[in-house]
Amino acid sequence: MITIVDYGMGNLASVSNAIKRYTDEAVVSSMPDDIKKTDKLILPGVGAFKDAYDEIDRRGLINPILDFIKSGKPFLGVCLGLQLLFTKSFEDGEHKGLDVIKGDVISFQKDKGVKIPHMGWNNLKPEGSNCPLLKGVAEQAYMYFVHSYYVVPEDTSVIVTTTDYGSKFCSMIWKDNIYAMQFHPEKSQEQGLKIIKNFVSL
Repeated sequence: MITIVDYGMGNLASVSNAIKRYTDEAVVSSMPDDIKKTDKLILPGVGAFKDAYDEIDRRGLINPILDFIKSGKPFLGVCLGLQLLFTKSFEDGEHKGLDVIKGDVISFQKDKGVKIPHMGWNNLKPEGSNCPLLKGVAEQAYMYFVHSYYVVPEDTSVIVTTTDYGSKFCSMIWKDNIYAMQFHPEKSQEQGLKIIKNFVSL
């Protein structure tokens, strides 16, 4: 079973539809018990960091999510679901995250001559990792992004891909059973759907 976490801010329909291309065993749920017993977990997200963290906390989902990650079973974070894994975010102040991956979430800088948010198609640059989610995905594949903030891991070895937007930023990470990306694979057509398929097949 694959469970997609519903905390009221995720791009649930598009993620669910993408997963259901490859398996019938997928549910959208905000129930802690569903998170505890699932085989794979997806944390999607669109919106503000603090609002998302607070809503996950209000629904009693923080410990179930952390316990699931510690179990070693496959975990996928998408967009805000990537950012929430980090120690803290500087979006509209300073706010704590789940602290699964050490590092910060920071804003693009307007002085780099780029429009904020970063919205649209941009390509991935592999950083030397043999990430199983990228099996069959074209090198320099284009993915769909919508974000104003990006992650800065303390341990750069977790970085799977980077993307250039004014400057280079981390667009995908992998650490043990944790896979997460800033772009939306469910909205990235054939190449993005390969990532979804690879996660389902883990």
